[in-house]
Amino acid sequence: MKLRYLIPMTLGVLVAYALPAQAVNPNHLAQLLETRACMNCDLRQADLSQAHLIGADLRGADLRGANLFDANLEGADLTGANLAGADLTGAFLTNASLNQANLVGTNFTSATMYFTEAQGAIIEGTILTDAEIYGTPISIGGP
Repeated sequence: MKLRYLIPMTLGVLVAYALPAQAVNPNHLAQLLETRACMNCDLRQADLSQAHLIGADLRGADLRGANLFDANLEGADLTGANLAGADLTGAFLTNASLNQANLVGTNFTSATMYFTEAQGAIIEGTILTDAEIYGTPISIGGP
């Protein structure tokens, strides 16, 4: 009798762990895409690939694990944002602010960062392969 309940419960747990977690707040995502302003928003694991976020206000936003592949973040303010584990491969970050941002494990492969501010940013394990960096205090050795 107990086995009859154990198997469906076990399968339910396995399916729950197999499904990807959707942590992004859909209201915050819609707000960002509509207004380009989303301070302190929950955008964890958001798919923002190829998004045009020019001048976006993302101060204090939680972008952990977000996909920002080829995103245009020119002039964006990401001060205090949490970008740990985010993918910014090919992203354009000219004149952006990453001041006090958490960039632990962030992937900036082939990103363009000209005159991007990064004072006080945490950059441990940041990936900078083939990134174009000029006038920005981020380098292989850190700021």
